[in-house]
Amino acid sequence: MDTHELRALLTDGPFVSVHFDESHDTEDAAKQLRLRLKEIEAALADQGADRPSVEAVLRAVEESPPPVGRAGRTVVAAHGSVLLDRRLAAPPPAQEARFSGLPYFLPAVSHLEEAPAHLVVLVDRTGADIEVHRPDGSVETETVRGREHPVHKVRGGGPAHRDIQSHAEQTARDNLSEVAGHIAKTAERVRPRAIVLAGEIQARTDLHERLPEPARSLAAEVDAGSRASGAGRAELDRAVHELLTGQRLRELDDLADRFRADAARESALAVSGLPAVTAALAEANVATLLVGESGEASVYTGSEPAQVGVAQSRLDALGVADPARRRADEALPYAAVAVGADVVVMDERLDLTDGFGALLRHP
Repeated sequence: MDTHELRALLTDGPFVSVHFDESHDTEDAAKQLRLRLKEIEAALADQGADRPSVEAVLRAVEESPPPVGRAGRTVVAAHGSVLLDRRLAAPPPAQEARFSGLPYFLPAVSHLEEAPAHLVVLVDRTGADIEVHRPDGSVETETVRGREHPVHKVRGGGPAHRDIQSHAEQTARDNLSEVAGHIAKTAERVRPRAIVLAGEIQARTDLHERLPEPARSLAAEVDAGSRASGAGRAELDRAVHELLTGQRLRELDDLADRFRADAARESALAVSGLPAVTAALAEANVATLLVGESGEASVYTGSEPAQVGVAQSRLDALGVADPARRRADEALPYAAVAVGADVVVMDERLDLTDGFGALLRHP
């Protein structure tokens, strides 16, 4: 995950971090949510969490509209203010409620990746509807309207018909070029992981060809969707979900292959284990932090997020007078955000020593 949006967490703690099932797919969903919030509130009270931060978390959940179907939620707060509030594509494996010196946001990273920022473009020869889908589940739509006449070819022969047909083709090309320009600008602003082209077959194919790089490299077509009034949405949503899931699995495969290849080279652009990964983070030399199963492993940290090490002596060398012992699953992702590294939660594709690995920026 690109951690740019998590930089709001780089502030003083302590932090309240909660991750829970927010599904709204049963008749008693509202009651179940109230029970979960009571459990979370009690767990945080037992840990000594400050009341303003707990109330900020509860208020954020209670005042938001319910999701549709199965979903998860992650909320992180500090000093009475919510710093991160994201609806997840699926409930996390277990409910978490932590009060600690650093934020815990790995469940958000893992499940947000199931629905990354992406564009869905419904296109025909007259224009397009460009949907911006964000990881928190929100959607904003922009409609690009081109010239409507003439855009359809006519049957027949003779110079007049050929002229009309030529004008129709040119109008459609102009419309699609305008749509391509809007998509490119939106992609620069949103930085989507994918651009899904749907709608009329010929229109989406022509649009794909007109997209400038890097938007074209992110684009893929699906055989679904229509701009026609009353057109169904279920088939398109399924196609988009399948495309994003396939992309996610390919990305994990590629990342695992790259890690194994880089680890085998003399230049050692990939490392694993807490000693090597914390050393790379302290030197701001991590491009991507890989996280596996780390259990309750801990490290030492300083006042700056990137001051991390497995031994207190390492923090002494960094000039930290009074290092604190923190959970590794909080400290290392937090340090990764501070140094601008991506964070990816891996599965069984990689067996990472101590549950952590890193792709480095330089040897």
